Amino acid sequence: MKKNLIETSLKNFPKQFSFKPEIQNQKNLASFENVLVVGMGGSALSADILKCGRPDLNLTAHKSYDLPSPTYHLKPKTLIVASSYSGNTEETVSSFEKARKLKANLAAITTGGKLLALAKKYKTPHIKLPDTNIQPRVSLGFSLISLLKIIGQAEELKVLSTLAKKLNPSLAEKTGRGLAERLWDKVPVIYASASNLAVAYNWKIKLNETGKIPSFCNVFPELNHNEMTSFDVIKTTKVLSQKFHFLFLKDKSDPAKIQKRMLITEKLYKTRELFTESIEIKGENVWHKIFQNLLVADWTAVNLSRYYGTEATEVPMVEEFKKLIRQN
Repeated sequence: MKKNLIETSLKNFPKQFSFKPEIQNQKNLASFENVLVVGMGGSALSADILKCGRPDLNLTAHKSYDLPSPTYHLKPKTLIVASSYSGNTEETVSSFEKARKLKANLAAITTGGKLLALAKKYKTPHIKLPDTNIQPRVSLGFSLISLLKIIGQAEELKVLSTLAKKLNPSLAEKTGRGLAERLWDKVPVIYASASNLAVAYNWKIKLNETGKIPSFCNVFPELNHNEMTSFDVIKTTKVLSQKFHFLFLKDKSDPAKIQKRMLITEKLYKTRELFTESIEIKGENVWHKIFQNLLVADWTAVNLSRYYGTEATEVPMVEEFKKLIRQN
């Protein structure tokens, strides 16, 4: 039943880009020149993806308690956006409270919980996300649209709204099903350019949370200076390397030097009898490219969950961890 819920969410994912968010208490949103998004897990993905699609924006993400440094609030015209899908994320609520006490320019994005209650109490500008009973990692469209609304990117919102008709969940489902079959009994490792790190990291998260399997990611050119050497297979290490399956996310807009590094690395891995394959990031524009590719990641994770018999929708170990945190 729960698997059906996440599959239905993926089939309906394009509709998220038709969402028209409204900013409550907008009059209290002061002008700003840079943005700090505080959030954890799936609630922070929108900031990573926004920076991937719009690297020119003066935007950073903070994934921990409080704020990056005691003096961060002193930076001129900084907007701090607290993003928590549930509204009860411990780290994000602490960041909100810290920023509020420092009288920082503050906003929030959430479905409810403590964060929404605090935003209402202190008349903080905020957007209430649709509570559709889906996990944060599957609500990336809602989150990104809301973040763009908060920071005033009207033109970008127009471009993203076209994804409601451009994305093809059926094609992604077919591609993801085939990929999941090839990934059976393997540990996926996703490689991408530094500019597509957020995409690779999203793949990892979806395989971890939905598939409930180990998965890792890294970027070029850094991996050519360290990680690559761990797969220079010899007799005593072959048994370790054979458990991995490397996915190279290739983007024609990547620098020529990076594309060359990908080709050579893949060739070196193949000569060492490692499992590799390329996945092209393609589409009509940067957002179409990103989200069509991430839909493939979603469907790959869902099918792997089915093959392994794991719980695709919920994250029971995370909930168990939260209970232990509260008890100690």
